[in-house]
Amino acid sequence: MAWIYLLFAGLLEIIWAVAMKQSAGFTRMWPTAIMGVAMIGSFGLLALAMRTLPLGTAYVIWTGIGAVGAFLVGIMFLGETLTAARIFAAGLIVTGLITMKLA
Repeated sequence: MAWIYLLFAGLLEIIWAVAMKQSAGFTRMWPTAIMGVAMIGSFGLLALAMRTLPLGTAYVIWTGIGAVGAFLVGIMFLGETLTAARIFAAGLIVTGLITMKLA
């Protein structure tokens, strides 16, 4: 169950990161509210996952899901540049996540 909590915590991290971007420096009410709710949910699920998962593993997986997810949302929906170097860097993060899970 901890891994499911962690997966959803990572997905909520993506949501709050995107909402933060859309909030325009906290000047837009709804994106700011979505960010706050998603952030609280993300931290809460991370805390539940950490009841049984090691700190290092949980935190690395959580931030990795958020980082790669935010990268993909930026590319697919926000018009961010896709370069070979960025793909390589995201691939390294994914490789690290897989290695951490297997370790």
